[in-house]
Order: sequence, then C-alpha cells, then structure tokens
Amino acid sequence: MSEERGRVALVTGATSGIGLAVSKALAERGHRVFICSRSAEDVTATVKRLREEGADVAGTSCDVGSPEQVPELVQAAVRQFGTIDVLVNNAGRSGGGVTADIPDSLWFDVINTNLNSVFLVTREVLNAGGMRHKDRGRIINIASTAGKQGVVLGAPYSASKHGVVGFTKALGNELARTGITVNAVCPGYVETPMAQRVRQGYAAAWDLEEDEVMAKFEAKIPLGRYSTPEEVAGLVGYLASDTAASITSQALNVCGGLGNF
Repeated sequence: MSEERGRVALVTGATSGIGLAVSKALAERGHRVFICSRSAEDVTATVKRLREEGADVAGTSCDVGSPEQVPELVQAAVRQFGTIDVLVNNAGRSGGGVTADIPDSLWFDVINTNLNSVFLVTREVLNAGGMRHKDRGRIINIASTAGKQGVVLGAPYSASKHGVVGFTKALGNELARTGITVNAVCPGYVETPMAQRVRQGYAAAWDLEEDEVMAKFEAKIPLGRYSTPEEVAGLVGYLASDTAASITSQALNVCGGLGNF
C-alpha cells in the first residue's frame, strides 16, 4: 500500500454506486482522490462524508460529456493535488427501450455520457493532467458486460459500452511502452441506484413488478446474486496498483459468471 501513498486519482461519477465505492477503495490504499458528478450538492456531501472517514478527498461538479467543462475539472484536480496518476472513468447512465422508438435525444445523450466523456476526460488527463509526461499511469474505464454482448432493449447503452471497450483496447496498445496501462472493468448486474432505475424500466416494458424483473435477472447469474459496488472497486484498486503493471488493453468482468467471455 505504501507504493500508492500520495498518488492522485480522479474518479468521475463518484457520489454513488460504483464510483463512490471506487473512491473509498483508492483512498483506503493511500491515494488522494478528486471526485466529480453533475450535482454540486452531491459532491459537497460526498467529500464531507469521505473526509470524516479519513480520506484525503476533494471534488467539483462537472458534466463529463461537456467539452467546455472537462478542462475545468482536470485543472481543479491538478490545482488541488497535483498531476494525475490514476484516472477512473466511471460516470455513465442507463438508457434503452424499443430501438425503433428511441428518440434522437436519448441515443445521443447515452453515447455522449458513456463514451464521449471517456475520450474527453482521458485526453485532458493525459495532457493538462500531466499523465503522458510520467513513466507510470493507470486509466481504468468502467464499461459493462453489455460492452461485450448485445442487450435486449438496451441498444444505446450496449453500443456505448462496446465503444468504451474498443477505446480501451486501442489506447492500451498505443500507450503500452509508456508505463501507462489502460483497462476496462466490465460489471454485470451490480446493486446500485442505476440498477434500480434499469429494473423499473424493464418492469414497465414487460408489464411486470420490479421484484419479478430482479428475479429474472438473478436467475441468469450463475452466482445467483448481483455483484456489489465494493467487489467492482476491488478490481479497480488492483488495476491501479504497481502489481498490475503488465495488465493492459483488457476488459475484465466482475459479474458473478454472467459473462464468461
């Protein structure tokens, strides 16, 4: 753990679910963590709570799909803690429905939030965040098992996460000789606020109760249950470590056996 003491991590979408668990895990490993989400109120409350738990954390609000706001986010992180050693692109949203009925606004917002943001923040961290001038760095993108296979009624989400996996593999190979690794973590069903919204969407589409949808989903998972945010964060913490230096351009599942691919 001493190897990570004082390293700077930027985590997007960090006030709930996987992002919050990742921020806690990295802080526990000694990182100084800068967080963001769209809600300034949520960032303030999360920073306060994590500091009370002993974390060295700060943050700001940011729409990571905005080319105008992303530079301000990275500049704020560098001003607070210095150049960035670890980037976790976690911010994302759900989105889908019957594909023939999906409006332009939904499609473009899912792609922008889940995929364009990963490019925008990564590029800014490599440049203004100083990572490309280091001999060691970690870029970890939270994708999904939906980034490896198609999801019924989830075309926008699945397309966006396939894009994240492809971006990860391409950039990982590009940066392989630099000491900067790039990997994707692919959760399956994880119990988060977003997961609840997804179940509600399927319940409406299938005319079922939400607990019936959950039972259908759990039946598909060999482990028989949803994964936890902390289990996903555990893999992120490992990938951020020096021990994971030879792992790059990979898309690694945390899914209870849902996707063995």
